[in-house]
Amino acid sequence: MKTDYDVIVVGAGPVGSTAARYAVQHGASVLMIEEHAFIGSPVGCTGLLSKRALEECDVKPSENFVLNKVRGAFVHSMDGNCLPIDGKETKAYVISRKIFDRTLTTMALEAGADIWMNTRAVGLENAGDKQILSVIRNGVSLQLETKVVIGADGVRSGIARMAGLGKVRKVLPGIQIEAPYRSADPNFVELFVGSQAPGFFGWAVPVSEEIARIGLAIDCEDSQCAQDYLGKLLRNNNHVSSRYSGGMLDFVVGGIPLGPLSKTYAEGTLIVGDAAGQVKPTSGGGIYTGAACAKIAGEVAASAALENDTSADRLAEYDRRWRAKLGRELAIGMKIHDFMGRLSDTEMNKLLASMNKPSILETITAYGDMDHPSIVIKKMLNPANSKHIFGVFTAFAKAVL
Repeated sequence: MKTDYDVIVVGAGPVGSTAARYAVQHGASVLMIEEHAFIGSPVGCTGLLSKRALEECDVKPSENFVLNKVRGAFVHSMDGNCLPIDGKETKAYVISRKIFDRTLTTMALEAGADIWMNTRAVGLENAGDKQILSVIRNGVSLQLETKVVIGADGVRSGIARMAGLGKVRKVLPGIQIEAPYRSADPNFVELFVGSQAPGFFGWAVPVSEEIARIGLAIDCEDSQCAQDYLGKLLRNNNHVSSRYSGGMLDFVVGGIPLGPLSKTYAEGTLIVGDAAGQVKPTSGGGIYTGAACAKIAGEVAASAALENDTSADRLAEYDRRWRAKLGRELAIGMKIHDFMGRLSDTEMNKLLASMNKPSILETITAYGDMDHPSIVIKKMLNPANSKHIFGVFTAFAKAVL
């Protein structure tokens, strides 16, 4: 049984699998370890992926994992009004995360990576030019040797903690059910903002005409609080309650990490994906950003390992490169998140009403981007549109862009 590798990736989700594949492609011997018994389970997200997210993962849409196509959104405010955003073409896919995750893991294995399931990392020690990773595999304690550890172990990363890299800025508790639900249009997601999901938003993501994933995340430290708000959304929101038939087919809980780690590298260690807080603060999506960063992490880890220089100074290249690619967009997204979270229901209602103008909706259709919201904000500030937009939004947008 081989116990020494150039690179060990902790976590075999989409981000970990992508990092492992790129490390192999750049010449390293790679092991992925996954604490669960199955890839893609438990599921911890809505399964709504942008077209760019699939492209970043180097996969094409496939009927094997694509369940539905989405082209826009209906945004519901607390006063009962709705802002329709129509992208006119497919913008995202509703997927089976289990099959999607397994597709990416298979790609890593076919590239040449190894994998251990039922294996949990419990200790990390720097030993000169090597990292000693202590694991428990099927109940047996083992020690693995590697030159670089890539922590892709999720929102409450043990590797980040062991490497002394701290925590992300905040974690929003989220909860979701898959349930019988008659969508207004199965090609549109529904979003619910304001005090019905304080600090973030609720959603109904159509899997089909009769089934949707209904959930929310809120800015609160208590997961029970999120469950209470979901119950209220299902019972008290007239739009939702009239379409929800009761019961559930699936139930998941999780956390959305917001605000990247101030430092995502240490001696012999890189942190990537949810573990690093590389998540879009405006939507909570982490596949596109995580995969983009995972490619850089895999390349840098492999190159450093083969050069026999896995010092923090050498691995800092990863941090510089991913921040150059995504840092500004994540920072702007965080400011948008903070701003939206401070709005009262009255202010939110006015903001959405001010955006519900033909010229602004046309701008959103033309320039709306799930992965880069700053693009459409800039376009909305041109003189033809800005006179219609709620004043506090205009002032905010000018300040952050």
